[in-house]
Formats: sequence, structure tokens, C-alpha cells
Amino acid sequence: MSPVTRSVLVVALVVLAFAAGGGTVYFLHSPASHDAHGDDAASTLYSCGMHPHVLQEGPGRCPICGMDLTPVSEGEDEDTGPGAESWTCSMHPMIDEPEAGSCPICGMDLVRSASEGGEQSEGRPAVTIDPTVVQNIGVSSELVGRRTLHRELRALGHLDYDRESVVSVTTKASGFVERAFVHHVGERVAKGQPLFELYSPEVLQTQEELLSALRYANALEGSGPAAERARALVAAARQRLALYDVDEAQLRALEENGESQRRMTIHAPRGGVVMRRMDGLEGAALKPGVEALHIASLDTLWLRVEVYEDQLPWMRAGDLAELEFSALPGETRRARVLFVEPAIDERTRTAKLTLRLDNPDGRLRVGMYASVRFRPAMARDVIAIPSDAVLRTGTRQIGVVALGDGRFEPRELALGAAAEGWVEVRSGLAEGERIVTSAHFLIDSESSLRDAMRKMSAERAHDH
Repeated sequence: MSPVTRSVLVVALVVLAFAAGGGTVYFLHSPASHDAHGDDAASTLYSCGMHPHVLQEGPGRCPICGMDLTPVSEGEDEDTGPGAESWTCSMHPMIDEPEAGSCPICGMDLVRSASEGGEQSEGRPAVTIDPTVVQNIGVSSELVGRRTLHRELRALGHLDYDRESVVSVTTKASGFVERAFVHHVGERVAKGQPLFELYSPEVLQTQEELLSALRYANALEGSGPAAERARALVAAARQRLALYDVDEAQLRALEENGESQRRMTIHAPRGGVVMRRMDGLEGAALKPGVEALHIASLDTLWLRVEVYEDQLPWMRAGDLAELEFSALPGETRRARVLFVEPAIDERTRTAKLTLRLDNPDGRLRVGMYASVRFRPAMARDVIAIPSDAVLRTGTRQIGVVALGDGRFEPRELALGAAAEGWVEVRSGLAEGERIVTSAHFLIDSESSLRDAMRKMSAERAHDH
């Protein structure tokens, strides 16, 4: 191979290797190398201790800071001992060679073995950096451990009636409303409060039957079997009136007075507010099952919240949320998710959550808007590192592991969930290792250059 071709290949190797690390190579060709290609000094690579991406064949000064360049030993980053670099075949993993070459079985090029600890290296070698340089470039690291990742999700919701507390007021007998005591929606009522008076021919006829049965039973008192039959008629008439929702107090009044009542009073089955009222209630004709009024309690309310479909995997019934209402500045309330609706709105691509909220003081009103904040657990008890510790090169995520004694190793990571400045690591790191959190891009660049220099050294040895 000619000197010119070799120089071009050297430059290409350095650029390609360092570009993989995301940096820029400054390769300075020494003038002396044109005159004496066989000279050892000219063929030795020199670099800057402060700017390791500066490379030059032969001595000189750094074009960035002006420092004298220092020679880079071809074997300075060779590992020895238990952590020494080894090469294997991807098709025959039992092959373990100390140097690059071809597989003796299939002839394929060997690749670097998995790094110590069982994790697969990103493909660039570990580097050793002088402690002074480590301090100058501000390298810091953090112990890799386990944690639960929470993600903050915000949404907007509005208050609605607690649908489980809503009751419908209907009649069980046909009739006509002759007088109404509730006149508008939003009116508060107490349990047992009169709502309206109903004239029902069916109820009036049953009252007459009860009074006739009472008179007959009184006349046959003490006559044996006949009196028992009369008392059975009284009990049957009372039962029919009870089924028409005539309460015990009204029945006693009917029996004591001995006169039927033209109108029966319908009372509130529970306390709350009127949330719906039939139009023209007074004078209306009612049939069994027709809803005259709806009454809802305000002791508890529902908060309707819409979340986007990509947030749904983290939403579960029972999750706690913090609420802030613009109508109650400075106050924060809490509520739990009651249920998550199974359908997604095709137009808005959102799903609805319902939270149940206590309202003992009655200050919250239906229709109020609330800012809702969730902090669901996205990943529990997982290996996680700071997001800033990851170098992203497009399709790869790289982390630099501090091995100790100034040695660092870039590794390819498989990442998972990310939240609040942390990211889950599914493979590439082990608990208890140390991950570099600052200046890691410089170390990764240095590893890229060392890899390039290995290739150049191998090329020179091949040419000689």
C-alpha cells in the first residue's frame, strides 16, 4: 500500500470512528511525514491532553489551546488481567482470541466479546484517562440503583352530580298533580319533605275499600271465623295502600278519621337538591314510572376528567389525584379515581375518568372546573439512571461506565420508561455500577479515537 493511500485510509478510519461517537475529529498531517515516511517520530500519533480529538503525525502544538502535543502509545489502552479484551465469533461463541482476526471455523471476522459483568459493550474499547484530565474536564458519576419512576400527568375536569346518589321521584299509581311544593331546579329539600299532592282515583278507591273493611270487621267483632275474614280484608286493603307509597302515618290518620283523603302527599325519599323537574308539574297527569323529579345529594360529587389515550396505560381505579379549583384559590383537595370508562372518543381521542370527591362543607358546586394532577407509577423497582447520563446517537443510546482507576467504558443501553429526569435501563448496566453523568461525551469521543488508533496501528503493522 502506498504512503498516500495509507494516509487517506488513516484519516478515513479516524473520521468514521469518531463520527460514530457523535464528535468531530481534527486530524493534522505533519509536514515531516511527507519527507520521511519511515521515520518513527513522524509516524507516531500525537494528541492534546485537553483536546483528545486533536490528532497529528509528529510533534507540534494544539491548534485550540496551544499546548504541546504528547505522543499516544499504541498500546496504552491495552487491558491486562481479568478484564483484558477478547475477540469471539458471533456464530461460534466458544471462540476466544486475544486479538482481532478471522474465525478458525467459519472464517468470519471476529468481534469483541461481551464486556466484564455479562453486559454487551457498545463496541468501543475501555479507555484510561489521567486523573488530572478527569478533574479538568469535570467528570462526575453516580451509583446505579433501583427506584420507582413516577410521571406527572395534568388534565382538566369538571364537577358533576354523584350519579350513585341520584334518586328519581315517581308514582306507582296513575293520577294528577293538584299541588306542587317544589318549583325550580336547584332547590334544596330534606328527607321526608312534601314534594307534591296527587289525586289518584285508584288510591281513593282503595281507601274506601279499607274503610268498608274496617266497618265490617268492627261489626263482626267476636263472631269467630267471620271476624277473622273481615280482619283479613282490612289487612289486604292496608297492604295495597302501602304499595301505592301511602306511609304508615297516613294510614293511621285514615283509620282514625274514618274519611278517605282525596289527595295523597308524595314525600322526598332523601335529602339533596332538585337536579331535574318535570315541566308543568302542577296539573300534570302522571303514570307509574314517569319521573316527576330527580334529587341528588351534594355530600359527594363526581369529577369528570378527560385524558389522552397515550396516558391511559398509567391510569387505574384507586389512583390518587390532587385537585385545584380556580373558585377556591390556594386550596388543594384530593380524590381517588372511581372508574375508567372503557371507550375512547373517536373525535377527541380521549377517555373519561371519574373521581369521587367529598364535599362536606358544600362549597363545591356542579359545573366547577378543576386542574387535576396525577403522579402514577410508570415503572416499579427498576434500574434507573439520570436522563443526562445517556448519549443518544439517533438509533443508539450510549452510557459511559466508570470502571475505577481512571478507566471508562462506553456501553450500548436498552432503555424503557422515562419520567422526571430519570430513565429505566433494561439492559447494559447492572445495579452497583457507576454511570458517568457529566463529560461523558468527551470520554466516548476518546474511546472512538482509541478505536481508530488501534485500526491505524494494525494497518501499519500489516504494511510493514
